[in-house]
Amino acid sequence: MSDLQQLATTFSWLSLLQFGGTNTVIPEMHRQAVDVFHWMDARTFANLFALAQLAPGPNLMIVSLVGWHVAGLAGLAVATVATVGPPCLMAFAASRLMKRAGQSKWLLIVKDGLVPVAIGMILASGAVMVESSNPDALGIAITVGATLFVAFTDFNLLWALGAAVGLGLLFR
Repeated sequence: MSDLQQLATTFSWLSLLQFGGTNTVIPEMHRQAVDVFHWMDARTFANLFALAQLAPGPNLMIVSLVGWHVAGLAGLAVATVATVGPPCLMAFAASRLMKRAGQSKWLLIVKDGLVPVAIGMILASGAVMVESSNPDALGIAITVGATLFVAFTDFNLLWALGAAVGLGLLFR
């Protein structure tokens, strides 16, 4: 199977697990790209993820960057379409079903059940990215500090980013 076929297959089924956005499937995307298909090493994946997060736009950009890394412009297109297509079709079908179901009890139960799943998947994504970045003591301290800053203050996230860059420059 060619890299383009593997990209299409992998990102198509990953796209169906994106409850909460693309960041929820980062751990599995990492596993597929690094461990299963060996398209890149963990550090490269972490760098692509960081680049995708720094650029304006949707979190989906990581998918396009992985596709581009694997197979150039064709890989970018295949990975992006494979990730966007199935959820769009599912969303269309779900919206039709939800119109018919209205406020039925089973629909509310399903919606409530997906919230903790999405939160858990997002937290797992963060753990995978911390592990992939090969953190040393400084990296762990910055990660913990930034997490606490974001969780317990109302300041702009750019303050945490600026502090992390400053500490990295100071101690490296």
